Amino acid sequence: AMDLFGDLRRMNKRQLYYQVLNFAMIVSSALMIWKGLIVVTGSESPIVVVLSGSMEPAFHRGDLLFLTNFHDDPIRAGEIVVFKVEGRDIPIVHRVIKIHEKENGNIKFLTKGDNNEVDDRGLYKEGQNWLEKKDVVGRARGFLPYVGMVTIIMNDYPKFKYALLAVMGAYVLLKRES
Repeated sequence: AMDLFGDLRRMNKRQLYYQVLNFAMIVSSALMIWKGLIVVTGSESPIVVVLSGSMEPAFHRGDLLFLTNFHDDPIRAGEIVVFKVEGRDIPIVHRVIKIHEKENGNIKFLTKGDNNEVDDRGLYKEGQNWLEKKDVVGRARGFLPYVGMVTIIMNDYPKFKYALLAVMGAYVLLKRES
């Protein structure tokens, strides 16, 4: 750690400003890419990590899902959706098992985890028996197996997350262009 501060002290102000700007560009580029994905996919969260085993064997804990959420695309039974429930912060990844379509075109639907014994009515807010289109964050369109385990590890061990961020930040600040 002392070596790190020694490196910082040896840099002249111009080098330090350059490194800080470089770091800011990396962060802003990542944010722009994320916002671009939101626009292209129509989903407020175009990439999510499966956090539980409720969808096994289709998806395992740590799988990274790619989502789209186009409003003119009707939801069908058998599709895997990611939805948010009032009062819960974390979205849920489950399969649509029943569709309830009204004559005016409104659709309500019921979900269930492939690995669960019962449907999701116990997860919905009190008094809610069906989900609506507004509850959907997106629909699974593809996945990368286990890539999201890094996210799960960082959530389970916050100290690891801060250590990793500190190392990455120090690397970007101290890395000199050759």
